[in-house]
Amino acid sequence: MGLFDRIATVLKSNLNSVVNKAEDPEKLLNQTVNDMQEDLVQLRQAVAQAIASEKRMEQQFIQAQSQSDEWQRRAALAVSKNSDELAREALTRKKNFSETAVGLKTQLEQQRKTVGSLKTNLTALEGKISEAKAKKDLLVARARSAKASEQINQTLGRVNTAGAFSTFDRMEEKVNELEARSQAVAELSTDNLEDQFRSLEAGGGVEDELLALKSQMGTLPEATEQKALPSAPKPEDTDPK
Repeated sequence: MGLFDRIATVLKSNLNSVVNKAEDPEKLLNQTVNDMQEDLVQLRQAVAQAIASEKRMEQQFIQAQSQSDEWQRRAALAVSKNSDELAREALTRKKNFSETAVGLKTQLEQQRKTVGSLKTNLTALEGKISEAKAKKDLLVARARSAKASEQINQTLGRVNTAGAFSTFDRMEEKVNELEARSQAVAELSTDNLEDQFRSLEAGGGVEDELLALKSQMGTLPEATEQKALPSAPKPEDTDPK
């Protein structure tokens, strides 16, 4: 599988389909990103080598062009000295270096295009790797969450909730029973003597008022009236001494 095909597979893959396979999503995604990183290292090396070749080719072109110019100058010098033989030799050398310079220039232009293309691919790969890392982190988080949810659901499936809450209900009934028994014991152990006397004292006031009211209205029987009303003072008790 090619580099960009592998990238597309990772970025377009669905977590559910990955989980359904007998593969660990986290390990698979980490391995895929690692493979992409290795491809990135190789591509960087290729770009570096292409740039180095471009630099060497450029130096060769400059040297060939310089030599061509130098033999052109020497040919002119030979002509000025009436040395046609040297002039022919200089022009021959000049022609060779000039042709070399032209060929190097063509190769240099082609190499520069190659380097530019490699740099573009390198930048694209770096962007794809950054995107893949972000996608990987998201998928790994989702995979971990799915595993945790699955474990929780499995645990809940193993728990007998009906039996557990039945135990709670029985324990609640026992606690209620214990509380009721404790309250009953507390009531039985309380001294009610003072409460009984207070009840008697409170009831007497109403009866006295009722007897007094009947006496004022003349509806009270004589025996009851004499008993209810205080006796008049004797004469000897009122005479002054």
